[in-house]
Amino acid sequence: MKPIKTALLALPFLAAGCNRDSGTAKIRPLEAESVRVEDAFWSPRYEKWEHITVGDMLDKFEGNDPAHFACGVDAFENFDLVASGARDIGRHAGPPWYDGLVYETIRGISDLLAQRPDPALKARVDGYIARIEAAQKSDPDGFVGTNTQLTEDNHRWGANGGFLRMQHDVYNAGMLIEAGVHYYQATGDDRLLKVATRLADYMVRTMGPAPKKNIVPAHSGPEEALVKLYKLYRDRPGLRAQTGAQSAAGDYLRLAEFWIGNRGVHCGYPLWGTWGNDSAERWIHEELYTAEFGPEARPAWGDYAQDSIRVFDQPAIVGHAVRATLLATGIAAAAYENGNADYIATAKRWWDDMAGKKLFVTGGVGAVHFDEKFGHDYYLPTDAYLETCAAVGVGFFSQAMNQLTGDAKYMDEFERALYNNVLAGVAASGRQYTYQNPLNTDRSERWEWHPCPCCPPMFLKIVSATPEFIYARDDRTVYVNLFIGSDADIALGDTQVHVRQQTRYPVDGKVVLTLTPEKAARFTVKVRIPGWARGEENPFGLYVSESPAAPVLSVNGTPVEIRLDKGYALLDRVWNPADRIVLELPVAPRLVRAHKAARELDGMAAIAAGPLVYCIEQADNADYARLRLDTAGSMELGYRSDLMDGTPIFDIKPYLAYTDSHPEARGGFALTTDAVRVKCPAQLLEKLPQERRQTLLNVLAQDPRPGYQHEPGRVYGFPFAGFEVKFTVEGDLLTVRQIESR
Repeated sequence: MKPIKTALLALPFLAAGCNRDSGTAKIRPLEAESVRVEDAFWSPRYEKWEHITVGDMLDKFEGNDPAHFACGVDAFENFDLVASGARDIGRHAGPPWYDGLVYETIRGISDLLAQRPDPALKARVDGYIARIEAAQKSDPDGFVGTNTQLTEDNHRWGANGGFLRMQHDVYNAGMLIEAGVHYYQATGDDRLLKVATRLADYMVRTMGPAPKKNIVPAHSGPEEALVKLYKLYRDRPGLRAQTGAQSAAGDYLRLAEFWIGNRGVHCGYPLWGTWGNDSAERWIHEELYTAEFGPEARPAWGDYAQDSIRVFDQPAIVGHAVRATLLATGIAAAAYENGNADYIATAKRWWDDMAGKKLFVTGGVGAVHFDEKFGHDYYLPTDAYLETCAAVGVGFFSQAMNQLTGDAKYMDEFERALYNNVLAGVAASGRQYTYQNPLNTDRSERWEWHPCPCCPPMFLKIVSATPEFIYARDDRTVYVNLFIGSDADIALGDTQVHVRQQTRYPVDGKVVLTLTPEKAARFTVKVRIPGWARGEENPFGLYVSESPAAPVLSVNGTPVEIRLDKGYALLDRVWNPADRIVLELPVAPRLVRAHKAARELDGMAAIAAGPLVYCIEQADNADYARLRLDTAGSMELGYRSDLMDGTPIFDIKPYLAYTDSHPEARGGFALTTDAVRVKCPAQLLEKLPQERRQTLLNVLAQDPRPGYQHEPGRVYGFPFAGFEVKFTVEGDLLTVRQIESR
């Protein structure tokens, strides 16, 4: 098949600041060191990720985990070989993008270190940085791309018939730049930043308008990385001399703009479905296109990589879901800096298309397994692919749009993806990982690792960055975007404000914010009121629900009217030290239904409470596929002591029933277990208010463990009346071991 060809178009090189759009309200997230998370839900997880997950990932990248099915695949060996001078040896450990995954992991670790300094972990990362630095020093241009260097060194950046779509040279370079910026910001150590800057300078010299090379990242992500490098050098001009930067700060932004603006500007491409066609492959590998279109020409990668037409003309978000969302994040990040109307309109159009027609109720995207891509409008099958990386992309894209516009709806969807899809990416053990997150599945196991271990680094990147997104600010406004227990120091002009947030969200909807400005001062506080809490499950009606109650807001004990501004409750007043804002969100069961155009979801509903979307576990519900829900019934939240962090469960009346249910049955899908004898030491019981003691004993007497768990010696725990209750069960005797205030 002859490749489809288009004329190579001349594209104006977009300069920062041209064609500005004033219809944005830019806000800024806080620096990582300005926020300290202390939260019942999040803090234990960060402990686990720092002390278990990070070490597990690094061990597996080193190939020294004996349980790792690919034991011996050492990503760092690649850097050592390149440092030794090895080239074109015909072997490379791991896939071509392994370098990038290492860099992404370092970026995630960097943000953890900003929050939680760990000298031992930093020392381990410093050892890796030394090996990366040595690899770069072996190349006179400062190029480091181990797959290309070890297998096809004369094809770097896809030149000379190289296949950039598979080489991932630009992607890997972008992830290195991102890691260098984050590591410097977290630690003040500039070694990796120097490596990243030298590589970025090489790209600036090589890529751009003719006579430079028309090269764009086949896998997106580097666009946002270069914007970050630009901002770092713009804000710290003295740093250029320290790192030896050869380019002006604006050069990095302009290269990112070139990558964005030159998508769709190419000499033609084989349709994605024809890869492997001999004539198409020959057209690329032998660079036959250059004879007709010139040395600056390039083939394109099609809709799969958002490269069919110019992105500013692309009406919808398409192609590989991870690549698309990361490109969109880069467009939004560039728009924040250059104010360009085309950038802003494109980012808004793609997000609206995604959130209004292609977003799953769990915040995942990527309906189609083939190519891991977006499907057509309203195609939302229950067995969709929904890669963890794609949900991370949704999160970063949504946060970037919130930063660009000051609109809370974007953080609503950030939150949806974070709690329901991203957090599923790592098991409770901290050592197993999920790549696909379909709504329905008969596969519950997670991977120990994966031939393409891209999801763990992406998971680490977004969860380690999340503390920075809890709050945002502009010159006179504090934005409360996420409900996570934390302390933050926020500068509003010449006023310093300390904010303390206390909450048990997402299990409980009460949020207490204590504001302590250094002195009485007038400024604005905007507190996000989630769409689900005010009857707007989705801003475009893709999902609908009814809030079980209205949110309630008070200041210093006095109820105040909720005045909404772009999804935020707006509070403008003179604030005094120790002023308190209390928000009570209706975290109660609700049914969520999809738009009628989503035919695959016809007759189905999801059960949600607060930001959490619940599932029916097969282990608890035999023959679960035949369960039916009486939508006229009522739902209440209850608690089971065996569930992690006291996660609530639903008591549904009438109970979920099977299609062949028997009216004479005495219960539904969750029958109570046999009663047990309760032993509770008096000194423990006396910690509870008098009126709650018998209630607790009654709850415990019902043996709240699930029917499938009977482990002698196991300590169970659950929240009760503001306390944490711990107990064990031996035979028919339940013994309370601990009652502590939460």
